[in-house]
Amino acid sequence: MIERMRPYAPTGIIFLLILYFGVQALTGERGLLSHGERAEMLERRQVELAQLEDRRQDLELRVRYLRTDNLSRDLLEERARVVLGFAAPGEYLIPVERRAVTAS
Repeated sequence: MIERMRPYAPTGIIFLLILYFGVQALTGERGLLSHGERAEMLERRQVELAQLEDRRQDLELRVRYLRTDNLSRDLLEERARVVLGFAAPGEYLIPVERRAVTAS
């Protein structure tokens, strides 16, 4: 029986490969049926990019005010207090733990 099926083996293998790649073309990660999922991911990434760009602009502004030619005394004092943990007399400090920002 195996001898009778031997000539059909290459055809069967090719058929299985075509079937596999056809299923992947439809349902795979970049398949035709996963367009909605990709659009959702694109929206999430665009929101994340906008948040990161805003944060970068804020950090660039702070760095600009900490340079020697453009030194802001208020910002320098704020950073020194945060780094050193000092407070002026009459000020109240409320310690807050920072949570790490995770990307989803």
